[in-house]
Amino acid sequence: MKEIALVTDGTSDLTDEIKKDCDIHVVPLRVRFGDQEYSGGELTSEEFYRRLVKGDELPQTSQPSPEEFGRLYAKLLKEYHDVISVHLSSALSGTFNAAYLAKVKFKEKIHLVDSKTLSLGMGLMLMEAARNIKEGQDVTWILNNLAKARKNIETLFTLNTLEYLQKGGRIGRVQGYMGTLLNIKPIIRVGDDGVYHTYGKALSQKRALDSVVQAFRDLSKGRKPIGLVIAHGAAQQAGSYLRETLENAFQLQTTAFTQVGPVIGVHTGPGTVGAAVQFE
Repeated sequence: MKEIALVTDGTSDLTDEIKKDCDIHVVPLRVRFGDQEYSGGELTSEEFYRRLVKGDELPQTSQPSPEEFGRLYAKLLKEYHDVISVHLSSALSGTFNAAYLAKVKFKEKIHLVDSKTLSLGMGLMLMEAARNIKEGQDVTWILNNLAKARKNIETLFTLNTLEYLQKGGRIGRVQGYMGTLLNIKPIIRVGDDGVYHTYGKALSQKRALDSVVQAFRDLSKGRKPIGLVIAHGAAQQAGSYLRETLENAFQLQTTAFTQVGPVIGVHTGPGTVGAAVQFE
């Protein structure tokens, strides 16, 4: 039997190539436009953002059930001794709890990790775990290493509009309307508690992106950056600008450059650009 399988949910935003190379197994979340529901890769990011902009109503998202996690865990344990399952911050979604309910049946064979982050911040943790598995590290060593890595990963992003946070009820109607009217671009950091915190504000996307870079500079003091990933929501040009600027700032190559997927994109909307940096 193989030693360790690596599982996550559909919010890591890693490319298909990286997931294949890292042997990452995914339990998808779902997005529903009206009576049409999509799971996993059934709806591309390009098609999702096109429909999001054109639609009058905000699509709905739903997390996997414990039964879905249980089926995957049972299948994997026929081939692997253990499963490490890394998931979206429990403060942002009930996905981790669904995985926990499934884990009970398998006892010590399933090892859950609350990433305390999202998107490519979680992606960095998964790539770290995949490297550890390929190196032949045991479960205990990898779990301890992931706990350290989690404390050394910073995730920041900026929104081009507050419209979708407002529609989703994440901020008040007046705050969302005024923010959009005044063209405010918030800079958001995912905190150690696994929730969003406003790190700053800007009055243009260019200034917001420059603020994200400066924020990473500030957060890097006394720490050596070793990993960089970039994600954008239908904002290729802005994402490329952030990539180039951060690569120059840290003399570091981007490991993943991809789009924010539908599940997170429902709340952040088009024009979102962000990055995650892992420090040594």
